[in-house]
Amino acid sequence: MKLPLITYLLIVLTTSSRLEAQPADWPLFRGTPESTGVAAQPLPDQLELLWEFSIEDGGFAGTAAIVDGKVYVGDLDGNLYALELANGNKLWKYETGLGFSASPSIAEGRVYIGDIDGVFYCLDGKTGNLVWKYTAGLEINSCANFYNDNVLFGSQDATLYCLNAATGKETWKFTIDDQIRCSPTVVQSRCFLAGCDARLHVVNLAKGEKESHVAIDGPTGVTPAAVGDHVYFGTENGTFFSVNWKQSQVDWEFRDGERGPPYRSSAAVAEGVVVVGSRSKKVYALNAETGDEVWSYTTRGRIDSSPVIAGSRVYIGSSDGRLHVFDLKSGSVLHEYETGGGINGSPAIAAGRLIVATDDGVVYCFGAKP
Repeated sequence: MKLPLITYLLIVLTTSSRLEAQPADWPLFRGTPESTGVAAQPLPDQLELLWEFSIEDGGFAGTAAIVDGKVYVGDLDGNLYALELANGNKLWKYETGLGFSASPSIAEGRVYIGDIDGVFYCLDGKTGNLVWKYTAGLEINSCANFYNDNVLFGSQDATLYCLNAATGKETWKFTIDDQIRCSPTVVQSRCFLAGCDARLHVVNLAKGEKESHVAIDGPTGVTPAAVGDHVYFGTENGTFFSVNWKQSQVDWEFRDGERGPPYRSSAAVAEGVVVVGSRSKKVYALNAETGDEVWSYTTRGRIDSSPVIAGSRVYIGSSDGRLHVFDLKSGSVLHEYETGGGINGSPAIAAGRLIVATDDGVVYCFGAKP
């Protein structure tokens, strides 16, 4: 049945206003507490560069956070920036003595991030004013996550810290046998840590105690992606694991060759497909149930960036300075966007925009022009 023109226009306008009124945020390194790397909404088919924000002699290694129309990103020179998502204008800058390799996390209007000196900051998201800070033992590479009224982060001092998010007071600490470089993945009252001690740790967040652990083949600093009973991650020894955390056992392993390349990319998981990058310059898509390779693609540079799945597409950066876009199911290359520097951080996707920062100090915003 053909609709009258006025009815059709009303439907379109109503749908558009709903989308604009309810933009999905990207408040954490991997988008959600479960670290699945999946955006709530797809992006437009054709992306265009909307704006750039440059830092002279700067560099970015982390991933941006996007919340309430603002972009938050920390650079390696020790500055945390808040930018307007609409146009890239700087809202405020918070300066520290050392840099940020970690990514910011946003909750209840506050920004949480740790630096290379081991200091963890809580800032007011509107003003950039310091609310509180806490000093850990060593460098913080871990992005924060949240449980109830607490904020969680790991440190190279081998400790997972649980602090009261409002005050910064210590709730509990959990220590493993080697560094924690990954971000804590949270599912209900459990936390998953892939450690440099060659173990996947399952921590009871209500008690701050070990629930179980699973031995893996080597150290890792990547953040586990949790879907159902399974977590997915790779190691420095070149093995990618699917671990059934409820049964405390490895379900499958994937290795490209006798000795696979190290993984420093955290996986994204959607529609039964696990996507991850590796230092072999390859992007892999694996069957989440079996570990069989679905497709792979070789780029021109190593991949430390973590993929993001939005709708039926995969977005991932590479050290060759390209943002790659793939079809999730087939691996077909849909687009490649050139930037001036290497992309070691990961894309952040929210409100129809993709934000990615490069190691030569530029933040890029892609989307559809009006």
